[in-house]
Amino acid sequence: MSRYFTEDDSVATVNARMGDHIDPRLRQVMASLVRHLHAFAKDVELRQEEWDLAIDFLTATGRICSDERQEFILLSDVLGFSMLVDAINNRRPQGATENTVFGPFHVDGAPELEMGANISLDGKGERCLFFGKVVDLRGRPVEGARLDLWSDNADGYYDVQQPDVQPKWNNRGVFTTGPDGLYRFYGIKPVSYPIPDDGPVGKMLASLGRHPYRPAHMHYLVTAPGFQKIVTHTFVAEDDYLDSDTVFGVKETLIASFERVDDGDAVWRSQFDFVMTPEQEVAA
Repeated sequence: MSRYFTEDDSVATVNARMGDHIDPRLRQVMASLVRHLHAFAKDVELRQEEWDLAIDFLTATGRICSDERQEFILLSDVLGFSMLVDAINNRRPQGATENTVFGPFHVDGAPELEMGANISLDGKGERCLFFGKVVDLRGRPVEGARLDLWSDNADGYYDVQQPDVQPKWNNRGVFTTGPDGLYRFYGIKPVSYPIPDDGPVGKMLASLGRHPYRPAHMHYLVTAPGFQKIVTHTFVAEDDYLDSDTVFGVKETLIASFERVDDGDAVWRSQFDFVMTPEQEVAA
């Protein structure tokens, strides 16, 4: 290895500058990052003006971030990186409900509701009955499972995006299962919507010939004592964007049926069962 930086020895030279007594995990991660980053630049023979453009893009991404908007998470999402990290950290046995991206619109403190309650407060959209059960890997009901759920309204916006338009806690609620593990609530059939695309990430998508849309879905955060947390969606079957979700969140097992019923109680009905993984199996 050369004492000084050269194109051929760039990785070894940079990584050799790390101290002898740093955290081992930090050493592993940073050494790999440098290795892959340098390999990328060499592979495409990155031009100076292209790197300058990338710096400007990252700077603009940081400037648009605020307490209400995290453009870097959006960037991670549309590059599929969020889904990859989620998949690595949530490997589960066959048959267990799969995870997907958390999304930026969850709000702590949603109201605890009785089974069968209606979470749609603005009177918009097609009424839908959501129901099913929470079970373990052997099909036994999970008592005390907490389902924290949220969705957009009929216009494709979450309540936090329209605080002066939508009622607080619109299309949000928390339900807790009894001994039978069953859940049941009313909402609306979700609609597809675009991610915020008025910033650097939106411009990047346009330049790549990609749309900003997510397929219609209901969010769920399912927790229960002794079980691994589930962060997931149920997607509306036959949505136009299932095969091109801009954040790559769709998994085949998460596509739920939405049956039209028009029975005077609801216009749609969607059944989905959640299968939880015991914590000891996750550890194993």
